[in-house]
Amino acid sequence: MKVGVNLLWLRPGVVGGSEQYLTRLLVGLAELAPADLDVTVFALPGFAPAHPEVPFPVVAAPIGGGRRPLRVAAEATWLAAQARRRGLDLVHHGGGTLPAVLTAPAVLTVHDLQYLTYPASFSTVKLAYLRRTVPRSVRRAAAVTTPSAYVRSTVVERLGADPARVHVVPHGIPEAEVAAPPTAEAELRARYGLAGPFFLYPAITYPHKNHVVLVRALARLGGDAQLVLLGGRGPAEDTVAEEVARLGLQPRVVRPGRVSDADRNGFYRAAMATLVPSRYEGFGAPALEAMRLGCPLVAADVTALPEVVGEAGRLVDPDDVDGWARAMAELLDDPAERARLRAAGEARAAELTARRSAEALLAAYRAVPVAP
Repeated sequence: MKVGVNLLWLRPGVVGGSEQYLTRLLVGLAELAPADLDVTVFALPGFAPAHPEVPFPVVAAPIGGGRRPLRVAAEATWLAAQARRRGLDLVHHGGGTLPAVLTAPAVLTVHDLQYLTYPASFSTVKLAYLRRTVPRSVRRAAAVTTPSAYVRSTVVERLGADPARVHVVPHGIPEAEVAAPPTAEAELRARYGLAGPFFLYPAITYPHKNHVVLVRALARLGGDAQLVLLGGRGPAEDTVAEEVARLGLQPRVVRPGRVSDADRNGFYRAAMATLVPSRYEGFGAPALEAMRLGCPLVAADVTALPEVVGEAGRLVDPDDVDGWARAMAELLDDPAERARLRAAGEARAAELTARRSAEALLAAYRAVPVAP
């Protein structure tokens, strides 16, 4: 089976969790190594340098990544021609929408339907585009994949998709990524100014990620515990900074931004807990990363997070400031509870490997009828 993977929508370092999801899936496919699968990745010129871990051939499109109209046009022209010329049996479109022109059966990944739940988080133009294009893409796809049963249910219920065509392909972490040595705790503390116990939240500052609730919980917690906020700057960055300043928490809120994988894994290893108060997640990769790396987890009790966490972490209402402060205080004071959550998380995460994700993706590919 000759499969093309369309990543022309993916601007490295910009799109967040969907980038990590797709690249980890590709690594998982290589780990699985099915003899009948021939994969070619089609991406922007910056993709291959940013992701040397992807083990398949990468064909760079003859465009830059800055302008969405050019990327959309390239999908309908250059990519369609590539699929025809290479005789691809199917094309996996990883960005949630399909191009206007298809020259091979399409597998479509829908990461979430956040635009239906929080339309105010999108510009007028983008919201109109998603409302028009996503339902049409789901109808045209030969198969649809989603990262969680939660997203699958919304695709079926809100967009009327045939349940038989919608497949859950969960996130998974490659073994090599887990085994990579994390930065030593002493080095992290020296580099980022960490003096005592700290909590971790790795997420771009989008409004729905709900960073402010943790800032307010930290203020109520008191003491000298710190909060480390990893990830790029999003639309809520200024709001978060203003709340930190208003509450006088500048010494206790550490904002490293984007860090290396080694540093990120080191933070997971050293944190009291990872906190994920997001109001909306199609899956919640930081929750899986925390569990996989032995970090106790507290997550919001909404959307896909309870499905991902199961019994392996604590669940709190995303907007309950007192609930988050209470969970933080209890974990600071109870090493036995931290150890219990650490062990439960590692057991849960062992069920969510990149190889297992690749098996689910391969099953979705094989469910698509292809021409003999």
